[in-house]
Amino acid sequence: MRKYGRTFHLSHSPGATSDDKIMPSLDGLKVGDLVVTEKMDGENTTIHAGGCHARSPDGRYHSSRDWVKAFAAGISPHLADDERIIGENLYARHSITYHSLPSYFLGFAWIVGDEIQSWDMTLARFTELNIQQVPIMYRGPYKQGLFDDLAKALDTCQQEGFVVRRASAFAESAIPDFLGKYVREGH
Repeated sequence: MRKYGRTFHLSHSPGATSDDKIMPSLDGLKVGDLVVTEKMDGENTTIHAGGCHARSPDGRYHSSRDWVKAFAAGISPHLADDERIIGENLYARHSITYHSLPSYFLGFAWIVGDEIQSWDMTLARFTELNIQQVPIMYRGPYKQGLFDDLAKALDTCQQEGFVVRRASAFAESAIPDFLGKYVREGH
């Protein structure tokens, strides 16, 4: 079992607190296509060949994880030992009440070994496994003002923020360079 890496905040993320990490630079997001997805207000969950776990593999039992454990039981047998599916367990309500979710588990990453797979390969794997993805807000090249425009377009009563990642594959150890988040103020 492996813990999914920490997602650093974009430098202008108002939801960053004193113990959060900030992306050192946007340089890794300025080359090639980006994918921006809605940041869902759930519990980060990893599905692997042996089952699933919350963000921390040693997390204690909580009844809100029963649904995702049953869901993962249908996925896990189809995963290789070095494969992990990462997503949000949205079964329990946190700060945002969601209406009409396609699933209580929405995926956002597929990791094989130590590599976060490209977005296109991730979506193909999600299709094979019948996993719903987090909503996409933008796909295309970096452009000046993009993150500010996306932040202004957020419905802060219904959306926590967004996550931006490089569309191509990258090493999991490079998360601080190629993946960042914007979180609304006061979340």
